[in-house]
Amino acid sequence: MAWMLRGILPKFISAVTFYTCLPVPSHWPQDFRGIAQFAPWVGLGLGLGLGLLDWGLQGLHLPLLARSGLLVGAGLRLTGGLHLDGAMDTADGLAVMDPDRRLTVMADSRTGAFGAMVAVMILVLKILALSSLPTGRPMILALTLGWARWGQLWAIAAYPYLKAQGKGAFHKEAIQSRWQTVPNLLLLIALGGFLSVFHPAQSRLALGLTIAGPLTAYLTGAWLQHKLGGQTGDTYGAIVEWTEALLFCVATALG
Repeated sequence: MAWMLRGILPKFISAVTFYTCLPVPSHWPQDFRGIAQFAPWVGLGLGLGLGLLDWGLQGLHLPLLARSGLLVGAGLRLTGGLHLDGAMDTADGLAVMDPDRRLTVMADSRTGAFGAMVAVMILVLKILALSSLPTGRPMILALTLGWARWGQLWAIAAYPYLKAQGKGAFHKEAIQSRWQTVPNLLLLIALGGFLSVFHPAQSRLALGLTIAGPLTAYLTGAWLQHKLGGQTGDTYGAIVEWTEALLFCVATALG
């Protein structure tokens, strides 16, 4: 057990360092190889943290819409906009009619009109969907953020990486098999089942997200694979953002 912890803990700390802006002491051990396997764990943690923030804001009697906007803003701040930036770059690339120029456009640090529009659309969808969900919000946040990052993990394992080098290339080097996505898949399914049993008032919502979560995450990555013929670090971020936004919308239908 101690040996396992010594192997897992540095990777989890590295995942927190890479995927969030949370301060991590520099003397803590880190190992960035294969950290995408811990991205769903980071998502669950972020979701629970945002749920706790929502509980505190509710105690201050903030209206639901204001709380939802603050939660989305807090999530953006905690991740440093890492995934949203990828979604924006991906949108700019997909807007180019010439497939041979798409990767070049995606690599450009300047944001185009389509990237800006997609960013607004994602943020507005999230805020409006959350503002339609007065109950079960911590559960919704945890499951949604967890499944969104499982979708990223699946895309890393299942699809080719389009660049010889890039900010997402080291993920692909460490994660080659789809079987590496199974432990997190089972973890998230088990969590959804647990919540449906021990939170009967929200059982329909928990089961619905447990079914819609992997389907939405898979289909988002598959669509980008179809459009681009592979994945990049930007599309990994796009999968996270679009899966979150779509699952929040699914939750409104279920809730």
